[in-house]
Amino acid sequence: MLEIKPIYDGKYLDRSPNIQSSGKLIPVGERVETCLKEISPRPVTPPVVRKFLNTTRPDAGAMRVFYGKANDPDAAQYLVHGVSTRPSLSAGSLINPPLRTLFQQRLLERREGIYADRQQAPLGRSYNQAPGLPSGLDLYKTTFGKKTHRVFAGHIINPPKSREQVEKEAQDGRQLYVRTHNHFDVGEQINRKYNWSKYTKDSKFGIATPNYNDGRNVARSLRWLDQLQLQKAATLVSKRYEDFRARTQPQVGKVCDPIADTMNVPPNHTFGIMLSPDEFGAADLMHYTAPVDFLRGKDRERAVLSAVREHLKKANFHNFSSLLETFRHYDKKSNGSIGTRELLSVCRQFNLDLNPQLLDALLEYCDVDGNGQIDFMEFANFLNWKDKMPIKELEEDVLTKGNKRGPSAGEGGSGESLVKKEDLLPKEVGSSEKTPRTLTRPQTVPDRFYTSSSVISAVVGGPSAANYRTYGVPTVRTDLAAPCIKRISDMKNYGDESSSGGLINPSLYSLKGVHEKHFFMSRPKEEIASIFRNIGVEISEETFNDVWKLASMRHPRGQVCVETFRNVLDEIQAKKMGYY
Repeated sequence: MLEIKPIYDGKYLDRSPNIQSSGKLIPVGERVETCLKEISPRPVTPPVVRKFLNTTRPDAGAMRVFYGKANDPDAAQYLVHGVSTRPSLSAGSLINPPLRTLFQQRLLERREGIYADRQQAPLGRSYNQAPGLPSGLDLYKTTFGKKTHRVFAGHIINPPKSREQVEKEAQDGRQLYVRTHNHFDVGEQINRKYNWSKYTKDSKFGIATPNYNDGRNVARSLRWLDQLQLQKAATLVSKRYEDFRARTQPQVGKVCDPIADTMNVPPNHTFGIMLSPDEFGAADLMHYTAPVDFLRGKDRERAVLSAVREHLKKANFHNFSSLLETFRHYDKKSNGSIGTRELLSVCRQFNLDLNPQLLDALLEYCDVDGNGQIDFMEFANFLNWKDKMPIKELEEDVLTKGNKRGPSAGEGGSGESLVKKEDLLPKEVGSSEKTPRTLTRPQTVPDRFYTSSSVISAVVGGPSAANYRTYGVPTVRTDLAAPCIKRISDMKNYGDESSSGGLINPSLYSLKGVHEKHFFMSRPKEEIASIFRNIGVEISEETFNDVWKLASMRHPRGQVCVETFRNVLDEIQAKKMGYY
């Protein structure tokens, strides 16, 4: 017979115990208690962070402990304050003392006989004060103190004086009371003993009360006391700023010599910072060689490279829903890596016509392991916003196991795993979504720039200003993802706006009210044909359809803009002329 588990007792009745039961018991479902419990335990706060939280936000019923004393030993529970009291006689022994023998009583009296109070007032006898009085004093006739005169209450209420005497004494006492206590009766005029012969009836007394119509007194009454005290308090100024002002501004009684500290150098000392020479000289910059021929210096190369990466990140985020889908669009050969030709093809689809030097620099920047190819981890770290495109469970199986699953697996998926399982980290604690781990690459580009304000106090023999912290927010926020629809109140520059070079040297189209965004805006086929027909481009219908087909292939969704159509048309015409 199938044995019933204890959790099913009372729910089932076995009416045929002699017949063996068939089938299996369905276990009881989840209980409310297990559903309310957390699947994964909450992370434990580190002890280093806990001691700061005990200072600012202690738990209920817990004592607030300063974080500087958090690791000190608890010596309070072992400390004993005061002086240890020796045990004294008990109350019972004082109330009922034990009986003494005659010898013990005589011995106690002999010990206590040395005290003065024992000699002056012996036990059982009256106190004799005669030894303390002056010699020759008559004990029975001498009196001390002053004799008290008896005054009856009737004499105070009804004194035996005439009415005139009482009023005179009252007036004399009243004048003295007014002078000592400054007390006057109601309606009594004060006699200040002024000499009125020196004043006229138009004379004014006192000091005029200052009155201002600008409201300064009201403003002073509305301010808090701490604000007024802050205005009167001393202002804290940085020592570096004071030292810099002391060297550059004239001081009373001193000669102003701003370069006095910098003159303590050897004769062959050279001031300034040695800059590495640029790739091109002043003549190339003055004649403004075409941008396709060279990049004007390393600073411009780094700026253009950063702008290209941000453009690809934004295009990948808006056109694809997952990192795997994005990588498969770049990986044309389906070999698990992205080469130079594949990267150039996708850049042209996104309206980025890069020259070979800049394309090699982009590939070198993303290639951390130096194998000449961009794998999935390098692609996710340097060409995507990986935090905004988490990896789901199905996508994780495809990446780690190489299974041909997913919506785009039929288009050509690699049977080998693209990443290792340990390279995918949980996005949050307890979350099923994963994100690729962050790759680190050698820092070959300086991460900070020196300005004139950052080298204050940078004198010979003074402290170095190399490790001072740089403050502020960058003007171009390339660290943020550009929104699909930008609000009017959003004044941030996400790197998709015109630079200072575009403002100084605007294009001819901007003079007619046509800007960069109009060239890259997707348009229907009829509108594109109308635009090129109105500007005087005469092409046949067959040629237009061929150009439209090639231009639509450069975008993953088949969208065409004016810039893409114009580039394809230029390439076709250049091939016909024999330039390629």
